[in-house]
Amino acid sequence: MGNLSLQTLHRDSTPILQINPDRLWQSLMALAKIGATEKGGVRRLTLTDVDRQGRDLFVRWCKDAGLSVAVDGIGNIFARRPGTEAGALPVAMGSHLDTQPSGGKFDGAYGVMAGLEVIRTLNEAGVRTQAPLEVAAWTNEEGSRFVPTLMGSGVYAGVYELDYALAQTDLEGISVREALTSIGYAGVAQPHRLGAYFEAHIEQGPVLEQTKTTIGVVLGALGQRWFDVAITGQDSHAGPTPMETRRDALLAASRLVLEVNRIATTFPDYARGTVGFLQVQPNSRNVVPGAVRMTVDFRNAKDATLSAMVEVLKQSVAKVAAECRVSIELKEVVYFPPSEFAADLVESVRQGAEKFGYSQRDIVSGAAHDAVYMARIAPSAMVFVPCEGGISHNEIENARPEDLAAGCNVLLHAVLRRAGVA
Repeated sequence: MGNLSLQTLHRDSTPILQINPDRLWQSLMALAKIGATEKGGVRRLTLTDVDRQGRDLFVRWCKDAGLSVAVDGIGNIFARRPGTEAGALPVAMGSHLDTQPSGGKFDGAYGVMAGLEVIRTLNEAGVRTQAPLEVAAWTNEEGSRFVPTLMGSGVYAGVYELDYALAQTDLEGISVREALTSIGYAGVAQPHRLGAYFEAHIEQGPVLEQTKTTIGVVLGALGQRWFDVAITGQDSHAGPTPMETRRDALLAASRLVLEVNRIATTFPDYARGTVGFLQVQPNSRNVVPGAVRMTVDFRNAKDATLSAMVEVLKQSVAKVAAECRVSIELKEVVYFPPSEFAADLVESVRQGAEKFGYSQRDIVSGAAHDAVYMARIAPSAMVFVPCEGGISHNEIENARPEDLAAGCNVLLHAVLRRAGVA
């Protein structure tokens, strides 16, 4: 295996190629300095100058590793290591470099740095793959500056038209097109197919840590249906207005919050239900609220179950509206069908964990990732590792170096199984 220095022993004493855990950690920490916050997190909003600095560092590292770098029309970065078989479709690894306004060091960044570490490890070991390998850094996964979220992978997968995405603007009226140009990452639309896609990611939830499991073998991602809810009642004086004549919009909203929770706790298939936004008008101490704006977020692993949850919600809306004497408008604004990852790639992740003797469990992603869109156009899979307290999208987001290394080792061998060793 060339100049391979980092290895472990399999049960039959055969050396197993593994990544350099210190180098992976150092790469993550170096990247985290770009946009670092006082509380230890990262603020690297998409297509800002800070994002440019992160992209520039990644590109430099890729070129240092001998990779060719291309940028497409939405600013996605693809760094390629050639394979030995002409015409073979590339096996890609990746995630995103942008963060939430108060994000952490590992969300997204881990998947990109893990892909780069796989390449560095193969270079050091002198291992050639039959299929080319790529590391992808997708644009605007978070959606915290520009909407929609998952923009780069969405354009690549054909979910969004390129011109539509480029025309989107932030709160200051700056378009994606203008922002890409300003940071020097307005590339050329050069669509190419992928043979497979792997994404390593922190779990962003508590299951792996609570069960003391190192590797999450991700079977797929929950489907999502989001709703905007507008409740209209009647403002009235809190004193003179009898309880039985009130048209209290907040009372109706409160009952709907409870219904959303009830629905999520009574349906199977990893059901989730959240009311994350509530706006009350006129929001005065001695006025019965006459209007409420709120959101509903339903998630489920099965589309049929997700649809059943929505039907129950609609029934609840009609009942609450009648009993509270208000009108309720329910508007669906997002629909992601559940994603099921490719069985053979999922098995590659499972075998990678077994190879090293890492504890593992099947898991379903509750969040959307770029792999969700990639799964629409190429076989895809994900590797999860624990994060401290299950906390993410937060400056205190944390993960143990040994868990990150384990996930990267699994990624390495899953990719090799798919790409083939020359």
